[in-house]
Amino acid sequence: MESIKVFAPATVANVACGFDIFGFAVDNPGDEIILRKKVTPGLEIVKIEGDQGRLSLDPEKNTACISMLAYLKHLNANQGISIELRKKMPLGSGLGSSAASSVAGVFALNELMGRPMEQIDLLPFAMEGERFASGTPHADNVAPSLLGGFIAIRSYEPKLDVVKIDTPAELFATIVHPQIEVNTRDARNILRKETSLKNTITQMGNVAGLVAGLMKGDYGLISRSLVDVIIEPVRSILIPGFDEVKHAAIEAGALGCSISGAGPSMFALSKDRDTAKKVGEAMQRAFASVQIESEIYVSSINQNGPVVIG
Repeated sequence: MESIKVFAPATVANVACGFDIFGFAVDNPGDEIILRKKVTPGLEIVKIEGDQGRLSLDPEKNTACISMLAYLKHLNANQGISIELRKKMPLGSGLGSSAASSVAGVFALNELMGRPMEQIDLLPFAMEGERFASGTPHADNVAPSLLGGFIAIRSYEPKLDVVKIDTPAELFATIVHPQIEVNTRDARNILRKETSLKNTITQMGNVAGLVAGLMKGDYGLISRSLVDVIIEPVRSILIPGFDEVKHAAIEAGALGCSISGAGPSMFALSKDRDTAKKVGEAMQRAFASVQIESEIYVSSINQNGPVVIG
């Protein structure tokens, strides 16, 4: 194989109560990457589309390449690669834009090299891209983008431990991306460093309830558990119209609604596609009421992760 084209999906991280431990993949949006072998060693980015010129062509300053460089170093390989990256989602959207690029890059490279490593073993390399992008090598975006499905990060130390959680087949996600931007580092820096015992207990109960609700297909339990008493009250102030949008989602039939990742995108979960579409329209109208344009994405929980498309 001399070239390959790969799609890697966007993700919703945190999922209300699961700050830094929950994430799930969606069918759209996502990123595409094209890799071609070249004779001379080293990585070369020949083109980036869809970024409005904001991303660096320097391989040591690009998340996709950071992951690929870590992978090549691990294999002690000096294969030369030319790269085209197509951003199919907005940057700084809270949809795991940097994660999708990292996953697309390292997954495509592993395929191009003859698949010397298992897919799960690519996760640490994808996390290095996240370290560069946000300062923290967290896995709540890259793990679901790489593995597909709804993922729980049980631990990072002493060993990375990720768990895939079964979800009802008819569960649908609505994502609404308002035309504003929230910087991931800023959204993390405003968080309180400590929380009360009362809020911790409440959050732990919601985490346990959400896992049980997803595995049992208990929509009432899912709905009651999609509550964040620690992160959402702080980060929501960065999103104009947040309360109105969340209220509109619930009124339209959503099981719950919260911030996707660091924001500004918001997500909702619903029992079926039709409800998810209605929820998206209601959320978009609520953003419009505060003079903010937005985009809607409706998707089931993507179980595939990255796929070869050419």
